[in-house]
Amino acid sequence: MSNKKILMSGNEAFAEGAIRAGCRFYAGYPITPQNELTAYMAQHMPVVGGTFIQTESELAAINMVFGAAAAGARAMTSSSSPGISLKQEGISYIAGAELPAVIVNVMRAGPGLGNITPAQSDYFQATRGGGHGDYRCIVLAPSTVQESYDIMPTAFMLADTYRNPVIVLGDGMLGQMMEPVVVHSPQSTVHRKDTPSTVDHGPSTKAWALTGCKGRAPNVIKSFYMKEGELEKANLALQKKYKKIHVKEQRYEALCCDDAKIILVAYGTMARIAKGAMEVARAKGRKIGLIRPVSLWPFPENIFQRLAVSGKRIVFLVVEMSYGQMVEDVRLAINGRCQVEFFGRSGGGIPSEKEIVKRIYAKSF
Repeated sequence: MSNKKILMSGNEAFAEGAIRAGCRFYAGYPITPQNELTAYMAQHMPVVGGTFIQTESELAAINMVFGAAAAGARAMTSSSSPGISLKQEGISYIAGAELPAVIVNVMRAGPGLGNITPAQSDYFQATRGGGHGDYRCIVLAPSTVQESYDIMPTAFMLADTYRNPVIVLGDGMLGQMMEPVVVHSPQSTVHRKDTPSTVDHGPSTKAWALTGCKGRAPNVIKSFYMKEGELEKANLALQKKYKKIHVKEQRYEALCCDDAKIILVAYGTMARIAKGAMEVARAKGRKIGLIRPVSLWPFPENIFQRLAVSGKRIVFLVVEMSYGQMVEDVRLAINGRCQVEFFGRSGGGIPSEKEIVKRIYAKSF
């Protein structure tokens, strides 16, 4: 199949990217602003021989993903902020059982029921685990509809490689916007050079999966350990895995940072607005750069640390559709070596290009 360009929404791009990455099980429950993703899966999963289930609740959806992943399927669910909150117990179980699964969160404003406007206020929930216990989810944040499509094979590859849940974090703006998307053939390599060139569609390569034990020793998948010392041993193994992920899987985009005096830091759709502000300011002679974290966990701290110890006097301005969440990871990475400022709006408020430029020209800089 040759590559072709299609006009898609971000929600549709998430879904099509997942299907082309080999996702063959999807369970979900409707919630705005990600309903187009669920509708797309309902229409297209049967065409590729996959399973689509609209569940009775978010709790049912994540537990069905648990079961499908345990059987070796490439499994996925999606929701928006309050729905993701309901899935947290199941995500903790999946992490504890070391199962690969992909969860898409198209964020909306909160707290509580909030409303359906876009926000980025689920950053803490995604990057700090969200549920109970000492676990981590890999978290990826695309910024365009094309990247929403391209990032899905990477998400499934990372989930399978590390047997770990992967959260793809979008927002209502990205989910609803429409842009042309180059749709690759299933054999294409997308997003990263180390993405597999062939798609694993089934459990045959997953020796740990629960596929029936005739002719082999039975597999056991669990997160429940009652014997003394067993749970600590399992947790130490998880921490060893997380350290490996932290070292190997930091992803980011850096623009115009070599001569920058002020470096904007933003992710997802907010990075698009920040990029526009950077271009406006640079056209007026200001030396502005941009770092866009693509992996929110592991947070790409290495690039911040390199810049912070470079000897240059740099101010980092973190811009978010929240009241200050990712900024904490920036401050931890910088560790007091440079000035870190924050500008954010939420609850339906979106920092504008004009507001960011105004902050760049503020007296504090």
